[in-house]
Amino acid sequence: MDAVRAEALTKSFAGVRAVENLTFSVAQGEVFGLVGPDGAGKTTTMRLLAAIMDPSSGDAWVLDRHVVKDAEAIKEEIGYMSQKFGLYPDLTVMENISFYADIYGIPRKGRQEKVDRLLAFSNLTPFKKRLAGNLSGGMKQKLGLACALIHTPKVLFLDEPTNGVDPVSRRDFWRILYQLVKEKVTIFVSTAYLDEAERCNRIGLIHQGRLHAIGAPEEIKSLMAGTILEIRSSNSRAASHLLREHFGPGSVGLFGDRIHLVTQDPEASRREVEKVFAPAHLEMIAVRIVEPSLEDVFVSVLAVRNGVRHDKSL
Repeated sequence: MDAVRAEALTKSFAGVRAVENLTFSVAQGEVFGLVGPDGAGKTTTMRLLAAIMDPSSGDAWVLDRHVVKDAEAIKEEIGYMSQKFGLYPDLTVMENISFYADIYGIPRKGRQEKVDRLLAFSNLTPFKKRLAGNLSGGMKQKLGLACALIHTPKVLFLDEPTNGVDPVSRRDFWRILYQLVKEKVTIFVSTAYLDEAERCNRIGLIHQGRLHAIGAPEEIKSLMAGTILEIRSSNSRAASHLLREHFGPGSVGLFGDRIHLVTQDPEASRREVEKVFAPAHLEMIAVRIVEPSLEDVFVSVLAVRNGVRHDKSL
C-alpha cells in the first residue's frame, strides 16, 4: 500500500492553476522530497494532501483514505508542519507540547512518558521551561516537529521545515527525521534547498505547478542534458554574465566563485570560453569536468522543457 497517492491532482485560484495534473505516489516508510523554487506549488500540494483544502479536480489518497471524502480521518493519522508552525511564543516548550497533546486528545495516562521521549528525541529537554518565543530558529523548528509528532502520526508532512535555519540546525533536524524513518514513519517534505533534496529516497521536481521529473536523486541526475564544465575566473560574476550572453541563460549557472557550463563538447566549450574571456581581460584560473548537482539538473530539465538548446555557439 502506498502511503500517499495522487492522480491528476489540480488546484486553481481565481482561474490560475497553482498545481496542475500531479500524478505520483509515495511508498510507506519513504522520505519523499518535493523540490522547487518559491511559488512552484509546493505548499498548495502539501495542503491538498493534508486535507486542509479541496482540489479543483483530480484525486489523492493518504493511507488509502480520500483527501476529500475522508478528510477528518486523515487528519487523525498525519502530522503537518507548515512553514510558520503555530507555536505560542508566550508558552514554554513544555506548555506548547501539552497544548497540542490536548488538541489531539492524547490520554493523560502515559502522556508524560511520550512527552519526555519527544523532548529527549528533539534535544529539547534542557529547554522545556523556556518560552517558545525565546528559542532560536532551529529550536523552534524542533519544537514544531515535537508538537506535530505528539499523536504518533503515520505520515508526516513538512513544508520547507528548514527554511531560514542555520546549516548546523538543518543537519540536526534531518538527523531526527532519519530516526523517525527507522520507526516506519513516511515523510513528505518540501524544500527549495537542492542539496537537502539529496537526503531523500526520491524527489519530484516541481515548477509552475507541474512535476517535471520524479525519481531517486541519482536517477534525476541522469537526466542531465550534457556535461558540466566548472570554471573559475578572476571575476566570476562578470564572467558568468558574459557566458550567459554567449551560451544562453539555460546553460550557465553561478555557484559561489564557480561557474557551471552545460556542454555537449567540453573541450570545444573550453576553447570558446577562452575566446569570450580574452576581450574582457578575464582570466580562466581553472577548468574541470564535475558531477552535476541537483541544481544543475533542475536548471537543465527546465531548459529542455522550455526548448532552450545548450551550446548554441558550437
